[in-house]
Amino acid sequence: MDGPERCFCRPESIHAACEDYRAAAGIDLAHDRASREAGQRIACDLLVLWGERGVVQRQFDPLALWQAQCSATVQGRALACGHFIPEEQPEATAEALVHFLR
Repeated sequence: MDGPERCFCRPESIHAACEDYRAAAGIDLAHDRASREAGQRIACDLLVLWGERGVVQRQFDPLALWQAQCSATVQGRALACGHFIPEEQPEATAEALVHFLR
């Protein structure tokens, strides 16, 4: 099996992915809520990348959502992929990161 799906054949990878999704639906939301209530905002510039064929593109305005949480500059764009951005578009991801970090 080639590609990123080969990693999801490993029990420890599946466990880590599940824990990440579990946190996003639970404790991450509580932490985000507490940060907003305390008036905390992200102070550094942000690069936001998302897949143009994913749910984020269809359902959200990622730049506006992140700008609302950030006191610095937010930039980014959709890449020609689905959910697994670095795996599906590694060159475009690296290019965007290099450009942002310069």
